[in-house]
Amino acid sequence: MEMEMKICQSCGMPMKEDQYGTNKDGSANSKYCCYCYKDGEFAQKCSMEEMVDFCAPFEVEGGRCKTLEEAKAGLMAYFPTLERWKE
Repeated sequence: MEMEMKICQSCGMPMKEDQYGTNKDGSANSKYCCYCYKDGEFAQKCSMEEMVDFCAPFEVEGGRCKTLEEAKAGLMAYFPTLERWKE
């Protein structure tokens, strides 16, 4: 049985267990990745648009998008579905 891959609810990154963020007490937080969430708070105090700008180059680098514009458009559509950015 394959384990379901968790997705960071801030940046959308697929996470393995060793990439989970941490709560204030040091326990693992499976909702957010280690890059977005440390010691019970978000590592970046940023807007959704700023997070899109930060993540877009990784989409191009990973081959999921051809251009930054394509990546940003896709992330702007996707991020509002993630828990951190839901209105």
